[in-house]
Amino acid sequence: MIFSHAMLHRSKLKIVLSIIFVFTTINVLLISQHPVMAQQQQQQQQNSTVVDVIPAKDNESSLSLNSIFKEVENSVVQITRKVPPSSILPPGPESENATTLGSGFVYDNKGRIITNNHVVGDAKIVDITLVDGNRYTANVIGTDIFSDIAVIEIVENLTEQSSPPLRPLIIGNSSELEVGEQVIAIGNPFGLAGTMTTGIISQTGRLLPDQQTGFSIPNAIQTDTLINPGNSGGPLLNMNGQVIGMNTAGLFGSGIGFAVPSNAITRIVPALIEKGNYTHPWLGFTAATLTSDLAESVEGLERNFKGVLVDSIVKDGPADKAGIQGRITDQYGEKHGGDIITAVDGRIVNQNEDLISYIEENKEVGDRITLTIYRNGQFLDLEMTIQERPSPVPYLTEVPSPVP
Repeated sequence: MIFSHAMLHRSKLKIVLSIIFVFTTINVLLISQHPVMAQQQQQQQQNSTVVDVIPAKDNESSLSLNSIFKEVENSVVQITRKVPPSSILPPGPESENATTLGSGFVYDNKGRIITNNHVVGDAKIVDITLVDGNRYTANVIGTDIFSDIAVIEIVENLTEQSSPPLRPLIIGNSSELEVGEQVIAIGNPFGLAGTMTTGIISQTGRLLPDQQTGFSIPNAIQTDTLINPGNSGGPLLNMNGQVIGMNTAGLFGSGIGFAVPSNAITRIVPALIEKGNYTHPWLGFTAATLTSDLAESVEGLERNFKGVLVDSIVKDGPADKAGIQGRITDQYGEKHGGDIITAVDGRIVNQNEDLISYIEENKEVGDRITLTIYRNGQFLDLEMTIQERPSPVPYLTEVPSPVP
C-alpha cells in the first residue's frame, strides 16, 4: 500500500523548507476569495443544516482529550484511492492493486466529506472507511489544487446504513488562533485508523509553497502536532473539538507540520459543492519579501527599507498591463532593480504574507486593486484588474517550475 501525504506524494517536504529561507520565489497573485462572513452566509443558505461556523474560542472551558476524541472519532474517515499502474509502479499484479491512503472528515449531513486535493488526485471515485469498519463509495464532486481542498460525497443511503449516523464536525475560526494553543490531529497515519496526536500551534499565517502549482497556500497553520503519511485531509482540532485546520503536510521526524486554515475551508468548500471548482484571482508576477541583501541590489535603497520586491512579470498579465517592472538580469547573471511594493489599496505591505493575505480576504476575479510601488526614488500608485489564475497541468511526474 502506498500512503498519500503531501510531504512524500509531491515533494512538498522540499518546498516546506523554502519557508525558512527569505528569498524563495513565490507567486504572489494568490488566492483571493470573498470575505469570510459572506462565504459563511452563502454556505448556510445552500444548506441550513450543514455546518455550524462559530469562533474558535466561544466556549469558555475546553474539553478533555479523551472526550474530544469520543465526540469526533465517528466523523473522521479513511480515504482510499486506486492508483493507475503506470503512475507509480511498473505493470504487474502489485501495480494493479496499488492504492494511496489519506484521511477526511464529515462536513454535512448529506454525506459530504472534506479532504486534501492530493489525497483524491485525479480520481472520480474513492472508497471511504468509517471507524466502525463500514465501507462506502464516494464521488469526488469538487477539487481545488491551489488550496489543496477537495469535497467527496458518499453514494449510498447513509440514513439506513450508517451506525452511528455521521455527524458533521463544527468548523471553527482559524483567525482566532494564537501561538501556544493546544491542538489535536486525528487521522490514519500509515493506515493506523483513528489515531490521535496532540501538540500546539507553533505559528500562524505561514506561506506553504507548492512547486507543482507554482503558488502558495496562504495563512497556513504551523504545528508541532505529529503529522505522518496518511494524516493528510484529517482535521486539526482545538480544545473545544472544532476544526480549525486540515492537515496537509509535515516534515517527517521534525515536529513541523502544516494545516490548511479552517477559514479557507469555509470560503472555498461551498463553491466546490456548487460548481465543482474554485476560481482564484491572479496578478501575474512573482516576488519576495525584501531583505537587506536584496535591498543592496537596488540602487539608492536603504538597507532597512521594507516591502515586497517584484522578481518576474508574466507577459500580458494584470501586472504587465499596469506597468509593473520586474528585476533585470545582466550579462553576468546578476539581477538588479525591480519595483518594490510598499502598500496595497493603501494598506502597508512589509512582506509577502501581507499582500497575499489581503488579496485572499478582500478580492476576487474582476476586482480593481491599487499597488503602491517604489521605483527610482519615487512612489507610484498603479491600478490593475485582477484576472483568473491560470490552471497548472495536474499530476506531472516532474514538478514544474513556478510560472515565469
